[in-house]
Amino acid sequence: MLPCNTTPMDIPRRRGQRLKRQLDSIIIHFDYDAFYASVIEAETPSLRARPLAVQQKQIVVTCNYEARRRGLYKLQLITEAKKTCPDVVIVLGEDLTRFRNASKELYAFLRSFSWNSRCERLGFDEVWMDVTDIVDYNVRLLNQNDLANTFFCLSKTDPTEGFAFDASGVAGHTYPEVTSTEADAPRDLWDPLRLRLHLGSHLAQHLRQKLVSKKGYTCTVGVSTNKLLCKLVGNVHKPSDQTTLLPPYTSEDGCDNVTSFIDEHEVGKIPGIGFKLAQKLRAHVLQQPADFDSGLVYGGTNEKVLVRDIRTFSDMGPETLERILGGPGTPHGIGAKVWGLLNGCDDTEVGQARDVPTQISIEDSYVRLVALEEVTKELLVLSRSLLRRMHADLLDDDEDLQVSPNDGANIAAISEKRWLAFPKTIRLSTRPRPPQNPDGSRNRSFARISRSAPMPNFVFSLKDGIEVLAERLVKETLVPLFRKLHPEKSGWNLSLVNVAATGMVDAASEKGGVGRDIGKMLKRQGDVLKQWKVYDTGGQDQTKEEVDVSMQVQDVWDEKNLEPSPPPPPIRPSESRIGSEDIPTPSQELSFLPEDRWESEDEDMLDDDSYRCEECGGVMPIFAMGAHARWHAQN
Repeated sequence: MLPCNTTPMDIPRRRGQRLKRQLDSIIIHFDYDAFYASVIEAETPSLRARPLAVQQKQIVVTCNYEARRRGLYKLQLITEAKKTCPDVVIVLGEDLTRFRNASKELYAFLRSFSWNSRCERLGFDEVWMDVTDIVDYNVRLLNQNDLANTFFCLSKTDPTEGFAFDASGVAGHTYPEVTSTEADAPRDLWDPLRLRLHLGSHLAQHLRQKLVSKKGYTCTVGVSTNKLLCKLVGNVHKPSDQTTLLPPYTSEDGCDNVTSFIDEHEVGKIPGIGFKLAQKLRAHVLQQPADFDSGLVYGGTNEKVLVRDIRTFSDMGPETLERILGGPGTPHGIGAKVWGLLNGCDDTEVGQARDVPTQISIEDSYVRLVALEEVTKELLVLSRSLLRRMHADLLDDDEDLQVSPNDGANIAAISEKRWLAFPKTIRLSTRPRPPQNPDGSRNRSFARISRSAPMPNFVFSLKDGIEVLAERLVKETLVPLFRKLHPEKSGWNLSLVNVAATGMVDAASEKGGVGRDIGKMLKRQGDVLKQWKVYDTGGQDQTKEEVDVSMQVQDVWDEKNLEPSPPPPPIRPSESRIGSEDIPTPSQELSFLPEDRWESEDEDMLDDDSYRCEECGGVMPIFAMGAHARWHAQN
């Protein structure tokens, strides 16, 4: 075991502040190797052996490992990359469609192995899987007397689905590296957590191998008990490898593997501690502002301050961190949060897998954006991309759509798609450059400002093209939002613009949503109510007549022709104003940004989960949108 860097003398004053570590879960973190380059290599396998770089703007956003071997690196200028490696193959990566599609495919593949659907994606190339239930199920099946010959079950219903493995050892690397003495230790000395981590490592190895054989992608994997630790430990051995953080995870004197592992990290490398927070922590320990690299890679520091340096600093604890990091715009509790991260504690759960994203965000960066005409032009480009993303991610084939031959020419007008979810809010964010200093320099900033509005209903129309909808969205919603965000007529000097669809509400479906799918209910009502039907046989010559005594429905949709009653007359929307939360897009400090509340001035804003038809003006619940649109298409 590696020596612990924290001496017992460092502990007494903070012993009461030590946090409880997460020991119940087994979490695997997947990080696809050189993802952008791997997607291109999957499309053109001949590029695998050649140096390959992906370009956005004038920067190398990523490159394959052959290019890295020749001196290329992320965020390098294209001109420098060509000088370093003249035969590098450069592929434009401005269009993210191919990468997004590949990411969704790989995510769906990994998710198919999950039992509890706790499978959370971060960006395009990272996935967390909470495999606690699968591991615990297989632990109960172990024969403690023959761990070397074990079968890992991947299905509760099919005992033959799985793989053979040796539960007495760990698959891949470990932190700390297991010595020969520890490897030969009696099996009864191993604690339950270690055995569960063993199984988690073998499952991770199996999934890595499947990812290569079925999809052609390699990845780096970390295995531990929370999201923070498994993400960090996976970086110890990469690419195309895996590392498991072994127990002990707790100790009285602080000499445990979690402490020794987390202590060796530079504070800026800890997920959740962004550049600004890290600079404050460095300055407190160094007793002066930390010097940082002013080059292209923003955030690189010339003075390393390790987690150990901060954690063992005089009088350090949650209260001290609250004083150091707190201030205007910073919510209370930041000290306890950061103190937990510095001690390897992260109680955030792996998110539940979703069929649709929680939000869709499109952005672009600019050298200089100062005129309203330029802003309008860029908003139009972003709006087109946003609408295409909404159609790609939120639309699905309507498998239950039935059309009668009597519909004739109307068949083409009936949409074959349906919305899986509806974003209730559209958010516009910008990042103005700070003004120049007297010496001509300019302070760096990732701060964004945002403004939100209700998502206009016309964006859900499937009749109009993307171009028409984008122009209308810019004119009626985004430009007014921009003027509220920047009331001054000039001087913004924007470096970034972001447009996002947020507040996702699932559409009605058999799996749930904001309402029941009335169309399907009515189409099935005959079978459902069959058991309550009675027959009137009043006369000998009288034919059997079905009388439905359960309910009387005057305007029932025909099972074949789907002809609903006409829409209700327009209902005047509520005169009340509904407030909205405008949460800025996360930048460096993901968990510590304040909420910027504002009052809506949109007179057409409806009550929650309401929808107003653009054609007839009728107001109805969101779940009725699909059926109402089909009614218009047929009439």
